[in-house]
Amino acid sequence: MNFHVNPEHLIEAYGLGGVTYFPHQGAAGLDVRTADFLGRVGLPTSDLFTSRMDVPDPYGPEVDAITIGPRFDHQGIQCPDESCSWWSLGYLFTSLLALDPASGKVYAFPEGAVGCIELHRDIESLVFALIELRKVEIDHDNDADPEELAARFRAAVEAFDPTPFADEESQWTLSMEELEHGIW
Repeated sequence: MNFHVNPEHLIEAYGLGGVTYFPHQGAAGLDVRTADFLGRVGLPTSDLFTSRMDVPDPYGPEVDAITIGPRFDHQGIQCPDESCSWWSLGYLFTSLLALDPASGKVYAFPEGAVGCIELHRDIESLVFALIELRKVEIDHDNDADPEELAARFRAAVEAFDPTPFADEESQWTLSMEELEHGIW
């Protein structure tokens, strides 16, 4: 399969040690394109996006380590029925990111909110945004104008996939507002 984002883009942004590849053998029910992307390109991890790389279950053997429904139940949090079988990807700022394995869409569960927000049309869109975010981080550390960084990020990400900014409450919208207001 052809992807716009390739392994070299991810490694250039995060370094080889900041990328995790996922074997897709035996990933029953996982969208083929998503499985191929995670196996070939991978998923980054950083201070702002912490990917869920741990296979052992942090809640014990009675709770499924991958799907979010049992984890939410264990924590006493209501999980929307349609999302109980979604897979945990990690955390973007304070939002839990989950993957619908059947469709390949990425959703965010903002901290303290009830329900979820569709955040990306697919895993490639998420990784594209994370690469752009890494560029923003580097330029921010070099004292670039926060408003220009936010505008550049928004333009690049929306050109690739408009979904991340479709909801005013999305983690991307809130994060770019914080950047513009100097909260970073």
